[in-house]
Amino acid sequence: MSFLFNKNNHFNLANTVTFFNIISGVMSIYFLTHDQFFGAALFAWLAGGFDILDGKIARKYNLSTDFGVQLDSYADFLSFVIVPTMFIYFAIIDGKELVLYTPLVAFAFIYYVISGLRRLIQFNLNADVGEVEKFFTGVPTPLGAILLWAMYLIWLTGFVSEEVVLVAMIVIGYLLNSKIKIPHL
Repeated sequence: MSFLFNKNNHFNLANTVTFFNIISGVMSIYFLTHDQFFGAALFAWLAGGFDILDGKIARKYNLSTDFGVQLDSYADFLSFVIVPTMFIYFAIIDGKELVLYTPLVAFAFIYYVISGLRRLIQFNLNADVGEVEKFFTGVPTPLGAILLWAMYLIWLTGFVSEEVVLVAMIVIGYLLNSKIKIPHL
C-alpha cells in the first residue's frame, strides 16, 4: 500500500481521489442522459467533495506533481464544466431550442464550455506544483458549477425564464476568465 503515498505513482492517494471525481462526473452524465436529475445532482456534488479532498491530501502528504495538476484539471473540466452544462441542457432546455432562439442556446453552451476549458488551461500554465495562491483570479470552475446549480434552483421556483438561465451561463462563463479575485479557502 506504500504506492498510495509515492509521489511519482500515478495512482497515489491524491490522484486516486481525483479518479473518483472523474468517475462521479461520468456517473452524473449517465443519470442526466436518463432524465434522473436527483442521481445526476448527487454524483455532481460527490465530484465536488472529491475535488476538495484530493487537493487536501496532495498537500498534506506532499503528493503534488505535474501529472496530478493536469489530472485534476481534466477532472474539473468534466465535473464542473461539462456536467453542469449538460445538467442545464437536459433539465431546462432540452426540446425548447427552437422556441428559445437556437443561436442563443448554442452560443451560451459553447461559450461556457470554451470559457471553462480556457480557464483550466490558463490555471495549469500558471500553477506552481504544491503551491496554493491566496486568491483565484476569475471564478474557479467548481464555483461556476455551483452558480449554474443555483440558477437551476432559481429556475425551478419560476422566478426566472429559460432565457435568463442562458444569459446567466454567458455571464458566469465570462466571470471564469475575468480579473475578479476570489479568496482561496
